[in-house]
Amino acid sequence: MREQAESGFVSLYVVVITVGLLAMAGLVIDGGNALAAREQATDAAQQASRAGADALSPDSLRGNPNGLTATPAAAQAAANRVLETAGVTGTVSVNGNNVTVTVVVHKNTTILSAFGVGPIKGKATATATALHGTTTGG
Repeated sequence: MREQAESGFVSLYVVVITVGLLAMAGLVIDGGNALAAREQATDAAQQASRAGADALSPDSLRGNPNGLTATPAAAQAAANRVLETAGVTGTVSVNGNNVTVTVVVHKNTTILSAFGVGPIKGKATATATALHGTTTGG
């Protein structure tokens, strides 16, 4: 009698454990993909903002070294070239000698898509400032 009451219990146990292990694998793999997307967005934003800040106005180079400014059109073009090379999209804004770039990277989920989780988004913003020489803190 007892054998009939327990029949199928092992199958149910295996199914529950398998679903749990798949969910854990999804968290590990897709969680790693989320971290990679954020890292890629940060890297692209930092590189693009530096490239934009390097697009200095020739007039500011001839004058006071403390008055360095980026040429807005050249800064946006330089930053957009870096973003295009990295294969990401973003927005670039130039304010005086500051170039700010915001990047969003989308990655599809590998395992968690089976549980209804859609694409993962990594977002980062970086600002670079045109400087003359070097500066140190402290």
